[in-house]
Amino acid sequence: MMNIFLSQTLTCHWTEYVFGNECCPMCPSGNRVKTDCEEDKSTSCQPCTEGTFMNKMNGLKKCLSCRECGASSGLKMKTSCTIRSDTVCEPLEGFYCSEFTGYDCVEAKKHRRCEPGEYISQKGTSSTDTVCSTCSDGTFSNGTFTSCQKHKQCESEGRELLRAGTETEDAQCGDILSDKTGLIVGVVVVVVVMFLVFVLGVCYFKRRKIRHLSPGNIQETGPSYREDVNLREQTLKSLKSDDSKESKGETVQTELLQSESSPGSCSGPPAGS
Repeated sequence: MMNIFLSQTLTCHWTEYVFGNECCPMCPSGNRVKTDCEEDKSTSCQPCTEGTFMNKMNGLKKCLSCRECGASSGLKMKTSCTIRSDTVCEPLEGFYCSEFTGYDCVEAKKHRRCEPGEYISQKGTSSTDTVCSTCSDGTFSNGTFTSCQKHKQCESEGRELLRAGTETEDAQCGDILSDKTGLIVGVVVVVVVMFLVFVLGVCYFKRRKIRHLSPGNIQETGPSYREDVNLREQTLKSLKSDDSKESKGETVQTELLQSESSPGSCSGPPAGS
């Protein structure tokens, strides 16, 4: 009973550990207890073996196992284990530490990956995750950009817009418009010039014909007067050969009467000119 009472009330120095009725000296860091002390001898210590460590004074019979930094936990070794210190782990590239024990990382997670339409507003570190933000109107990102890019302005570059830009893709431009535009303009100019030449030619010959048939231009004396009258009569008869020609004859007569009173762009001059 006395021995049990003494053991329960035995208080040792902080550098010692209790073994039976004795206060045995602790082993230093990097060592473990091989044999406990006795009345006539001190504690026997033994260094830790490879793969084990002891980071403080102790009265333990076994060293602690070194920690492994597993890739499955998103970790890699930062500092290798020694007999006096455990392994220190850190996150793999592209991971951040999600759980700490003191200054040591015990678990890591992969950085967030920004989605298309988002940009990396804050790049992830070994201790913080990536922060993503949404692109504004008129810009785009595939998720890997650190800032959203502006859409191409095809029109300002003189190119055809094939596909408008979205928040995830840039605008798609076609060929330079200047070549096509020049070709189109050239064709249009040629067509317009040819049309004007045709119209002017028609007006010119029509005007000469009307001027020739105008009574004001027919001399009333001499053989030429009779020839002009006959020519006019023959022309009118030929126009009246059928309904369509009759209509044309009336049109010519109307034009002849109008030419005497009012000049036009394709009509002859007033009589007596």
